[in-house]
Amino acid sequence: MMIEHFKDLLKYNQHFNQSLIQNYLENKLVWGEKSKSLLNHILNAHQIWNARILNQNQFEVWQINADNSLIEINSENFINSSKILAERDITEIINYKNSKGNRFENSVQEIFFHFINHSTYHRGQIALLMKEAGLEPLNTDYIFYKRF
Repeated sequence: MMIEHFKDLLKYNQHFNQSLIQNYLENKLVWGEKSKSLLNHILNAHQIWNARILNQNQFEVWQINADNSLIEINSENFINSSKILAERDITEIINYKNSKGNRFENSVQEIFFHFINHSTYHRGQIALLMKEAGLEPLNTDYIFYKRF
């Protein structure tokens, strides 16, 4: 049951990240640098958490990716997270170093909850910045996703 819930949350996360990316690509002259930075940060953080679980190379937390790579990064994040859910035990403990080099351990389940929640938090910040820039903010609440 929990795996199905995380699959659903991953689809939600991918959907609204994709919507934000498309909005950014259509309105990049209006989007501010802070919004662009937060959008990249959402994608980077998701990639980093996947990479920690899969023992792969990690992005930098605040790197700015090429505009034409954002959709692909979002898709790869979804694919890699889906692979983790299919192949790993969500109670498995992952040992990792954070961006400051400190060692920690958390379960796959805790990591997934964290990066999905983290993405939601920053999408809310972007919505506020979009409104301040004169754009209609996207409503990225989970319940609106479920109404589709």
